[in-house]
Amino acid sequence: MLINAAFAALRQVFSPPLRQILWKSLGLTVGLLVLVWFGLTKAIAALIAAHPISTDYAMVNAVASFLAGAGLFVGLAYILPPVSILVAGYFLDDAAAIVERTDFPDEVPGQAMPFGQAMLYTARFAALALAVNLAALALLLVPGINVAAFFLANTYLLGREYFELAAARFRPLSEAGAMRRHHTTTVMLAGALLAGLMLVPIVNLITPLFGIALMVHVHKGLSRDRLLRAPTSRPPVTMNRDRLDVPRR
Repeated sequence: MLINAAFAALRQVFSPPLRQILWKSLGLTVGLLVLVWFGLTKAIAALIAAHPISTDYAMVNAVASFLAGAGLFVGLAYILPPVSILVAGYFLDDAAAIVERTDFPDEVPGQAMPFGQAMLYTARFAALALAVNLAALALLLVPGINVAAFFLANTYLLGREYFELAAARFRPLSEAGAMRRHHTTTVMLAGALLAGLMLVPIVNLITPLFGIALMVHVHKGLSRDRLLRAPTSRPPVTMNRDRLDVPRR
């Protein structure tokens, strides 16, 4: 199911119905990353100006400021997951509605969450993702450990957030969370796909839209499995006295 869902999601990302949302999500993702990079670069430059490394050689301070700004490009990889979550929350309902309409035309479409509630939930989870990824960034100088920490942390975070956002179109958030916990393995594997996508430069910019389409398919598949496994109700057994082999008096 997961492999089929991934291929279907990839097809949807570049399909004509989603193309406009794709460009919007790319623009918003890049814009937020540039804004973060610009703000941090200015903050570092101001810090170096207030506390110069060398008072005799201004060039040293300029080089240090430049290297710090260049180094932030590496740090932006750890900022991308929370940015991806924010972008996904913003475009969720538009993108999910298209996926549901085109790939599941015979099924009842989901209902959009209230925008304020959706963005509040998304912002809170994005803040958690930011804290976790900054902790992973602190391990940057530990070879091997940093990549593993980044991958494992975002496997859980992205799997949880994207699945619950897709499921919340059909059920309350509390029930969506319970469903995610019941299908932990499947959701974690889907999250691993998203975390792996995050590690690929440039391609990782499509993560928000791909994640939405992927989790719509995963949620639909899991919901269908639950219906198939649900016990069928049997009509009550009625006893007909005439058919009972009971000796009459």
